[in-house]
Amino acid sequence: MTITEVNTRATRKAFLDTARLIYKHDSNWICPLDNDIEAVFDPSKNIFFEFGKAIRWILTNENGELIGRVAAFINEKKAYNYEQPTGGMGFFECIDNNQAANLLFDTAKAWLQMNGMEAMDGPINFGENDMFWGLLIEGFVPQSYGMNYNHPYYKKFFNDYGFKTQYEQITNHISAHQPFPERFTKIAGWVAQKPGYSFKHLKTSHIELFAADFMEVYNDAWSGFENFVPIQKATIYETFRKMKAIMDENLIWFAYVDNEPAAFVVVLPDANQMIKTLNGKLDIIGKMKFLYYRWKGVHRMRAIVMGTKTKYQKHGLESVLFIKLKEYVLPLKQYDEMELSWVGDFNEKMIALHEAMGGVFGKKHATMRCMF
Repeated sequence: MTITEVNTRATRKAFLDTARLIYKHDSNWICPLDNDIEAVFDPSKNIFFEFGKAIRWILTNENGELIGRVAAFINEKKAYNYEQPTGGMGFFECIDNNQAANLLFDTAKAWLQMNGMEAMDGPINFGENDMFWGLLIEGFVPQSYGMNYNHPYYKKFFNDYGFKTQYEQITNHISAHQPFPERFTKIAGWVAQKPGYSFKHLKTSHIELFAADFMEVYNDAWSGFENFVPIQKATIYETFRKMKAIMDENLIWFAYVDNEPAAFVVVLPDANQMIKTLNGKLDIIGKMKFLYYRWKGVHRMRAIVMGTKTKYQKHGLESVLFIKLKEYVLPLKQYDEMELSWVGDFNEKMIALHEAMGGVFGKKHATMRCMF
């Protein structure tokens, strides 16, 4: 077996093609867009290169056939927030072969050690955790856009190598047609009438203002979690810019208390239902297909992130935001399901919110760590 660093046009193509080969006979796999993956490793498109670095490799057998790939990265803003400096590994794909898997892990580990790291988290992304994050361990069905999919045998690779689960990432589903529980609806109705409370959906014409509100709420809402690193304005603007291609502004809602940003929920149509026939290629034909499926519409939404400022977390604002969504979605008669993805098993408040809305378990990923 031969491990090769990805640093040429040919090896970049091979890195992308590896996944297509490994999932060739798996009908549940939806190929991510090549552009999305390449953007992760492009310093001109990924702002995380301003305070970090990344590298990737492909693995071939004695016949020169692609059998695996892996990437490693260091985020300087997060690496030293732990007892031991911790890097990341991700974009792991491998045939069902322990020796091949171990060689990929060893390669990532050696590079991280050479750069002063003493542990690696994986499989994660060199970016925010809304994309390409976690090992799928339950729910081997077609995933929504940005959610990792992998073969069931990957879990044994990670366990045998010494990875330990840091936390589990729970994804729940709710029916778009089924009414919310009565108690949930009553709370929302009461909160919506409170003086000084207002609710607005995003307007793309004022996207920078909403992006600023998002940052204010997000950085407050998540500040209490261990090893939290505040999200940067440039990251938010870039994320909102990327979302423009698929977003429906009526699915993104903000709550305000006396005009102060207090809570938000960001829901997107599931782009995987638009790209599943593209095989990762967004060329001219791919763009035409994408536009067709976007026009035709999809039947699943994905709530990718929500947050509430700490001082407003017991005010019931989230209930109203989801009622507002329901009021818009029901008359459309387009969506069948909303995916609530993902919430860490450590986030008891969000898990309780999912339960209050009648959420049903859908799938589970794991974020894991290997100590060197």
